[in-house]
Amino acid sequence: MNDFPWLTVLILVPLVGALVTAFLPKASRHTPLPKQVALAFALLTAVVGIVIAAQYDAGAGMQLTETHTWIEAFGVHYALGVDGLGLMMILLTVGLVPIVFVAAWHEGDRNPTAFFAWALALEAFSLCVFLATDVFLFYVVFEATLIPAYFLIGGFGREGRGYAALKFLMYQLGGGLVLLAAVIGLYVVSADAGSPSYLLSDLQQLDMSTAWERWLFAGFMIAFAVKAPLFPLHTWLADTTEKATPGTSVLLVCILDKIGTFGMLRFCLGLFPGASEWATPVVVTLALISIVYGAFLAIGQDDILRLIGLTSLSHFGFITLGIFALTSQGGSGSILYMVNHGIGTAALFLLAGYLIQRKGTSLISEITGVERRAPVLAGLFLIAGLATLGLPGLSQFVSEILVLIAAFDYHWWVGAVAVTGIVLAAIYVLWLYQRTMTGPSVPGDEAIRDLGRRELVAVVPLIAALVVFGFWPMPMLDAVNPTVDSLLQHVGVTDDPPTVPVAEEGAH
Repeated sequence: MNDFPWLTVLILVPLVGALVTAFLPKASRHTPLPKQVALAFALLTAVVGIVIAAQYDAGAGMQLTETHTWIEAFGVHYALGVDGLGLMMILLTVGLVPIVFVAAWHEGDRNPTAFFAWALALEAFSLCVFLATDVFLFYVVFEATLIPAYFLIGGFGREGRGYAALKFLMYQLGGGLVLLAAVIGLYVVSADAGSPSYLLSDLQQLDMSTAWERWLFAGFMIAFAVKAPLFPLHTWLADTTEKATPGTSVLLVCILDKIGTFGMLRFCLGLFPGASEWATPVVVTLALISIVYGAFLAIGQDDILRLIGLTSLSHFGFITLGIFALTSQGGSGSILYMVNHGIGTAALFLLAGYLIQRKGTSLISEITGVERRAPVLAGLFLIAGLATLGLPGLSQFVSEILVLIAAFDYHWWVGAVAVTGIVLAAIYVLWLYQRTMTGPSVPGDEAIRDLGRRELVAVVPLIAALVVFGFWPMPMLDAVNPTVDSLLQHVGVTDDPPTVPVAEEGAH
């Protein structure tokens, strides 16, 4: 069974589903066949992901590997593998896509068939990114994700979506060009060392000069900082989430943007350990700016979708801080944060979409008293918001505690600044809830209905996951801890031993 190419199948199922869905007749409310077919492929992908997870051995390193020569002259391989980091990203992806399909059943009314087909294509390329163990293959699918993402943003959503899609594409292509230069540089370094290879396992054995390592690190890091996003390369984010549909925003912010922080762990730390330590002060500073600046920007927003998008700038700052604190708590916390942020922010986006459908506006200043007419919607929105601000008992709290421990270990002032992000999160979340959900109803709210069955089917699993992983995070920690320990060992850092006070002689 281990010889079966499970990882290739995981990629092919949504890719084939995208092609099949695209060639079906245009969907409508009366002919939902393309939506049903797309949902079936998404669920089948989730089943394959669960099968892979069931076979995974947390202590066995990279598993279910597949390696085939692709372009022999350049040392390029079709190479896949999964470790604890990749497994978490796979499960997040295959879990969110069918939820988005159920939630967005009537999203993209102009051409639902195209929406569902592009979403499946984005899932396939994202999964390949998380599984690639060849840098060239990673780069190809890293860039390929932009195609469905561009059409999802530009083809569906609100007025101004064309500008948002173009801005998104320009930023991402700019980062991709920098990454391409670094990928070419890796070829030069590996070729000078003997034989060119893009395999991650081969590149990790290279003895490159300090100058080369730092330049190549900078190329990879810039591309990942755009994708993540990280200050100051973040300005595409708010425009995209404001103009795109909520379902598209979930796919972009909760899945696609994770490629940035995933790449920092897999390639920046994995390939350039010395340069990663060298750049840590700068990256930590940018992460702290992202945490505080993103939170302040969110507080000042009147558009609910733009506000949720900017909260992610702050959260990605936490994730990056955990990565570059270079401790086991920070590494494990950052990976858990990637998963928990994806779950909580997906719930916020989908619930905000339901609210906008009912009120006909996304402006916070024009929404009030929703809890009187839709208490279930308001209650679930509050839980998702409380998870976002790190309430104990909800999953994001575990992630933030681990990252903050790592931040204080790095330096007390780093931890102190990071804590302000949690305080600011409480302000923008509770203020958002107070302004939209409490207060008197306005004329016309009598027609507002609470969440329906399909909407509950989409959102309740996310809320349940926030609660379950808040009280029981060990399955995720057990999966990621060996991967983090191996990565830190490669970087050459170890956690400081605990300090135990020594009793004075003669003391009892």
